[in-house]
Amino acid sequence: MSKTIALNGTKKGVISITKIDEPYGKGSHSVASIGISLAGNTDEPEWKVHIPLENLDEVIEALTELK
Repeated sequence: MSKTIALNGTKKGVISITKIDEPYGKGSHSVASIGISLAGNTDEPEWKVHIPLENLDEVIEALTELK
C-alpha cells in the first residue's frame, strides 16, 4: 500500500506514505515509511521517518490531538 499527498504550501512537494516489510533485513518488523519531498520525488524524499506498525495507533492519536 502506498499513498501520495500534495504538500500544502509548495509547488511540487509531496508526502509519501508506504508500508515497508522487513526494512532492516529478514525478520525485522514492518514499518510505515513517511517521506517528504519538496521536489516531488517520492522515491528519494529529503526527509523520512519509519514508524513501527505497533506504534501507529498512538502516533495517529497524537496527530489527531494536534489537529
